[in-house]
Amino acid sequence: MKLSVNFEKALGSIKPMHAVGQPPFYGMYFEKFKYLTAANIPYSRLHDTGGAYGRSVFVDIPNLFRDFDADENDEVSYDFAFTDVLLSELMKAGVKPYFRLGVTIENYPHIRAYRIYPPKDAAKWARICEHVIRHYNEGWANGFTYGIEYWEIWNEPDSKTERGSMMWLGTEEEYFNLYAVTAKHLKKCFGDTIKIGGFASCGFYAITDPEILAAEKNGTLVDLPESKQNLIYFKEYFERFLAFIKAENAPIDFFSYHSYDPVGNTLMHQAYVEKTLEAMGYGDIETHLNEWNTHHEVDSMGTAAAAASSAAMMCAMQDTKMSMMNFYDARLGLSNYCGLFDPRWRRPFVTYDAFLSFGTLYALGTQVEVKGAGDGLFATAATDGKESAILIANMGETKEVSLNLSGKYYAYAALDDTRMKPVDMDPSCFTVEKETFVFLTTKEIVIPE
Repeated sequence: MKLSVNFEKALGSIKPMHAVGQPPFYGMYFEKFKYLTAANIPYSRLHDTGGAYGRSVFVDIPNLFRDFDADENDEVSYDFAFTDVLLSELMKAGVKPYFRLGVTIENYPHIRAYRIYPPKDAAKWARICEHVIRHYNEGWANGFTYGIEYWEIWNEPDSKTERGSMMWLGTEEEYFNLYAVTAKHLKKCFGDTIKIGGFASCGFYAITDPEILAAEKNGTLVDLPESKQNLIYFKEYFERFLAFIKAENAPIDFFSYHSYDPVGNTLMHQAYVEKTLEAMGYGDIETHLNEWNTHHEVDSMGTAAAAASSAAMMCAMQDTKMSMMNFYDARLGLSNYCGLFDPRWRRPFVTYDAFLSFGTLYALGTQVEVKGAGDGLFATAATDGKESAILIANMGETKEVSLNLSGKYYAYAALDDTRMKPVDMDPSCFTVEKETFVFLTTKEIVIPE
C-alpha cells in the first residue's frame, strides 16, 4: 500500500481530538497529571467527577451550591474548596477544564434517584451557574481568572434505559427550557468570552443499527423492543431540541454527543450530525464527541487493538468537521471505561500511547496532506515547519506500506499489549500488522513509564 505525505500542503490545524474526560487522580493526589502534560492533553471534561450519586465535593452544581434555597448572590452559599484544588492542578498541568454544569450519572434510578431531577427553578439554576463561571473566570468569591471556554449544560438528558433515565427524571420540554433559560442568561452575562453548548446526547446508534435499519425498510419500527426504541428516541430528541432552540432563539456554540461504537459507525454518526446541524441552520457551530471509547469491555481494554482503534478514531475524526473529542475516561479506576491507565499500578496502558502520539501531532500544529489511506488504514501527519511526524493506524489486515519519507525518522510502534516501543524500521517501507499503530517522527519522543 502506497502512502504519500506532502509537508508543503497545509490543511489546517491539528484539532484537539485527544482530549479526555475525567483526569487521573485519586483522593487529593494529582501526580499522575504528569501523563496528561506529557501527551499534550488540551482539555479534561469534568463529567461524573462528582462521585457516586454526586455525593462528593467536586464540580456538580449540588456540590458547589448545596442548599438550593440559599441566596445565589451570596458567596457564603457556595462550596468551591475541593473543586478549586482540582482545577488548579489541571491548569498547572497545562490542561484546560471543560466544565459540565449539571450532575453525575446515577446508574440505578429504579432503586432510588437523588440529584437527576430537573432544578425546581430554571432561572435560579442559571444564576447559580453564572456565579460558578464568575468564580473561575472573573475572580468572584476569592476565585480565579482561568478563562475556561467550554460550559456544557447538563449531560444526556435524553437518557433512556430499561431501568429508567440515569441522568434526567423530567420531560424533554423541561430540559429544553432549562437549556434555553441558562444559555440565554449566561450569554447575556459573558457574551463571547465563553462557549455554551450541550446537550451531550446519548448518541445516534439508530442510524447504523442493523435491526433498526431493517425495520425501517420493512415498515416494522413499532415492533422493535424497548432498547431499540430508545435508540430511535435519541435521534428524534436531537431533532426536536434543535427545532426548540431555533424557535426560542437560544444561543448554542457547540453541540456535543457520545458514541461507544467502532470508528466506521462513528464516522456515520458524525456525518448525520453535520448534515442535521446544517439543515437546521447550525452548520457553523462546533461539534464535540465528548464521550467515546471503542474498547470498553474488560477483556479488551488496554490492548494493542484498543490502542490502534483509538489512534484510528483520532485520525479519522481529524478529517471531519469535528472540533473536539474527549475520551471516556482517563480516570484511575476499575470501570471498564477507564481505558488509559492500569488501575492496579496506576501506570499507562498502551492505549495511552496513541494519545501521546497524537499529542505530538497536536504540538506540531499544522496538518498536512496524506494520500493513499483506506482499507482500514488511517493516517494523519503534521509539521511545525522544522519537525514533522505521521501517525498510522491499521484496523484492517496486515499491510506492507511504502511511504515517501526521506531523512532521519524515529519509529515507534504498538505491536502488542505492553507499551509502544522504539523500533528499527525503514520509514520508506515497512509492515503494519492488523490492529496496531506506527508513529514516525523527526524528533525523538519520551515515552513516560
